[in-house]
Amino acid sequence: MNLVAGRVLVTGATGGIGQAIARAFAARGASLILSGRRTDLLQALADELHAEAVTADLAVTSDIERLVAAAGDVDVVVANAALPASGLLTEFSQQQIDTMLEVNLRAPIALARAFAPAMSSRRSGHLVFISSLSAKAASPASSIYSATKFGLRGFALGLREDLRADNVGVSLVLPGFISDAGMFAESGAKLPPGVGTRTPEQVAAAVLRAVERDRAELTVAPFSMRIGSDIASVAPSLSAAFQRIAGGAKVARAVSAGQTGKRP
Repeated sequence: MNLVAGRVLVTGATGGIGQAIARAFAARGASLILSGRRTDLLQALADELHAEAVTADLAVTSDIERLVAAAGDVDVVVANAALPASGLLTEFSQQQIDTMLEVNLRAPIALARAFAPAMSSRRSGHLVFISSLSAKAASPASSIYSATKFGLRGFALGLREDLRADNVGVSLVLPGFISDAGMFAESGAKLPPGVGTRTPEQVAAAVLRAVERDRAELTVAPFSMRIGSDIASVAPSLSAAFQRIAGGAKVARAVSAGQTGKRP
């Protein structure tokens, strides 16, 4: 079965990256269920793409359950929804931390738990988790965000092995700095010279490629950042030292400052 043309659930569809993902699937003939918190933007996108819209706050367990029930049987789940979580640990209240963990980590796990059994029974389906290079390389002012993304990566890779025998795919897409839309772009932070970005459309293309080719991981970032994140995985102290030299702390502070008003 051509899964990308099947019934596809996309969470976080009202953000720029979510919209790009939804449009990419629609262009391939998918029947879409779109989820997000902003009803007006969600319904407008659903009308454009002839999709179903389900307004849901993934920090609320009952909303996740309602979304699962409304979606029914799906061929592909794209867990894209996430909250900004940049900043120092001591800047957050415990309630803010709990909400970030709920949306960025617990909700994708809950969605996988809800949809995986039917996919396994059909021996067909794919789960895609939108993570971040922060799943490999931690940076200053990112302890909570990195915790959610490191956790999501470990979950996805473990689940991939659990579902392999059932012919259900699991993929992780790891964007770096994304221009035009997403948390980095919305923060207004500026990157040092030579540090490149990618577009929401390139993230969307990676999602389609992950499903079609059953890829475990796809990184959406320039070559230098991909290599840097791989080094960080095996030599975190070396990576941290390089970030300090390259001005990583300045960028991290700018991102954190730009996200302050968007925290839960």
